[in-house]
Amino acid sequence: MKLISHSFADAQKIPDEFAFGIVDPAHHVGLGQNRNPHLSWSDVPENTRSFALLCHDPDAPSVGDDVNQEGRAVPVSLPRVDFFHWLLVDLPASLREIQAGEFSSTVTPKGKPGPQAPHDARQGVNDYTAWFSSDNDMRGDYYGYDGPCPPWNDELPHRYVFTLYALDVARLPLEGRFDGPALRAALQGHVLAEARLTGVYSLNPSLA
Repeated sequence: MKLISHSFADAQKIPDEFAFGIVDPAHHVGLGQNRNPHLSWSDVPENTRSFALLCHDPDAPSVGDDVNQEGRAVPVSLPRVDFFHWLLVDLPASLREIQAGEFSSTVTPKGKPGPQAPHDARQGVNDYTAWFSSDNDMRGDYYGYDGPCPPWNDELPHRYVFTLYALDVARLPLEGRFDGPALRAALQGHVLAEARLTGVYSLNPSLA
């Protein structure tokens, strides 16, 4: 199976229009257009009954003490953890393309609604849900796609891995509100094929 995008090339920079956060010289970070990128796929197994899509950043800091702090930096040597940006399941087996901006076209304070999504699919809550949990203006359940917004003082460019799974079931055994670890667990034993596409993004001006 092959996964491509008209929005960015594999291992290349994700354009600002697909990011949650963009560089703002006056305040370090401003809000981006937060559009989901275009994705299309081919060479699908004949017995595919649905698709699932997962986007995660494997380079999120494991400790937040230095994150976005003036006069400090998040070192490359810091251990990293996964941060989930998009959890999409039950895409129909006939689908071969997602248009840019089809699932997300703006930053939505307190999160977009869910789990229902276009194409009769379902979306889980991404990790902005936990990130904004202590922010009165932003806290909520962040369903669907919310793009890159890595720490502006991180010395490591972040990777954003889009993984498409061809599945042997029409509906994954997930109910209600689900997160990244729950999706990964539900995929076990149902994956016929998978394909990945990775973009890179940073808000650190010294890495631009």
